[in-house]
Amino acid sequence: MIALLKSFSLLFFSYLLLVLILPGESKPDRSIIALLNERFQEQEKKASLAIKENPKLVRGWSGRGDMRLFLGDFEGAKTDYEKMIQLDPSLEVSHWRLGIAYFYLKEYEKAARQFEIYHNYDAVDRENGIWRFMSQFKSKGLQSAREGLLKYEKDDRPPYPLLYEMFAGRLSPDQVFSMIEEVDYPENYRTRVLFHANLYVGIYAEMVEQNKKMAEKLLRKAFENQYGQSTGTYMWQVARLHYFQLLSRKVDDSPVTDSKEK
Repeated sequence: MIALLKSFSLLFFSYLLLVLILPGESKPDRSIIALLNERFQEQEKKASLAIKENPKLVRGWSGRGDMRLFLGDFEGAKTDYEKMIQLDPSLEVSHWRLGIAYFYLKEYEKAARQFEIYHNYDAVDRENGIWRFMSQFKSKGLQSAREGLLKYEKDDRPPYPLLYEMFAGRLSPDQVFSMIEEVDYPENYRTRVLFHANLYVGIYAEMVEQNKKMAEKLLRKAFENQYGQSTGTYMWQVARLHYFQLLSRKVDDSPVTDSKEK
C-alpha cells in the first residue's frame, strides 16, 4: 500500500501542471479536471485490489478513502474511514479526515463530535477547531458555534492563531491579511501561509459573511496557490473540492433566462 501511495504521488505531480488555470481564463478547464479525476479513479481501483488481497489492512482502507474523497465521493470516503476504525478502534480519536467526510455529507453533528474528540488527541491544532466551528455553525448557528469554540493554550503554526481569532469574531478578514503581510516570512513559507489563509478566510466569507464574491475570489486563490498545487496535500484537495462546489452552486443559483431573442 505504501508503494501504491508513492505511485499515486508520482502520477499526481506529473499532472499538477495540467490543472493550472491559464492566464486570462475565467474558469478552470473542466476537461483537465476530468483527466485528474481519471488518475484518482485508477488509484482507487488499485486500492480496492489491495483491500481484496488483505481486507484487514488498515492502510488499504485509508488510501482508498482518500482517493474517494479526492473524487468527491464523500459517502464512499466515510465508509472506508469508518472501516478503519472498525478494524482499529484506537484510530477514532485521531481521525480528522472522517470529520471532513461527515461535514461534506452534511452530517454536521457527527462532524462536530469527530473534531471535538480529535482535540483530545491534539490540543494545539486550531485548524481542527475551525472545522468544529464550521460544523457547529451549520447545525446550530453562529452564536452557538462561537460559544462552543475549543480552547487552546499553546501556540500554533501561522496563520492559524489569526484565523481562529477571526472565527471567534475578534479579527476581520482584512485584519488577518494585514497582519500576515507585516511578518517577514521567507517567500516559499509565505506562499504556504497564504494558502491556508485564503482557504479559511474564503470559507468564512462564504459561511459567516455570506459574501459569495469574496469567497469565490479567495477560494480560487487557494486552488491556484503554488504551495498547494506543488504538494497536492490533503487540504489542497479539500480546497479544490470546496471551490468547485461553490462554482457549481453559483451556476445552480443563476436565474433562468429566455433563450429566444428579444
